[in-house]
Amino acid sequence: MTTAPTSPSSPSTLSPKPIDTAALINNLQWRYAVKKFDASKKIPAATWQALEHATVLSPSSFGLQPWRFVVINDKALREKLKGASWNQSQITDASHLIAFARRTTLGAEDVQCYIDSIAATRGVPVASLDGYKNMMLGFANQPGFDTALWAAKQVYIALGVFLTAAANLGIDACPMEGIDPKQYDEALRPVLGNDYTTLCVATAGYRAADDAIAGMAKVRYPIGDVVKHV
Repeated sequence: MTTAPTSPSSPSTLSPKPIDTAALINNLQWRYAVKKFDASKKIPAATWQALEHATVLSPSSFGLQPWRFVVINDKALREKLKGASWNQSQITDASHLIAFARRTTLGAEDVQCYIDSIAATRGVPVASLDGYKNMMLGFANQPGFDTALWAAKQVYIALGVFLTAAANLGIDACPMEGIDPKQYDEALRPVLGNDYTTLCVATAGYRAADDAIAGMAKVRYPIGDVVKHV
């Protein structure tokens, strides 16, 4: 497997490499929220790197990326966090554990940081982005704007990208909201700081042969009941 790119590229210089449509549906049909992982199997480094890169490439409102993704490798810390996760075995048995955290505030400094990043990446004057900056500031400063709700929506988009990318790489995963965010925040404070708070986690690895859920049929409402055309 080739490693993920390490620097941004212009969309105009890239071309999609679509997989077979049947393969896409098959991979998503194969995916489920794993309840029991095989603790002896580990995700190859190059595959995990691609998963990290895919998650970072997730879309977000205005492109502001109000998130942090914390990959928790320390075994002792994962054992501690298991207790903050209803003692679910996936926390310690999965190859990887990643916490999805959202921004707690959105201010002028955050917007300016993003503007500076755009200017540096695209090689344009910062001043040329004043209109975009003012639009974002107006959005964030509107009466009743709920930063927590807005940021959480963006993080869940990233979680969806992570799960879809994992399925297409043949990696099992399980999104998990059954955690105590405060305990996660305390444990991850050195890397999260005070500006981010844990929203949910995901475990990734390989399903155990005796995970009873794996053999169950996926339950989804008929496409015609869910998807409407006008």
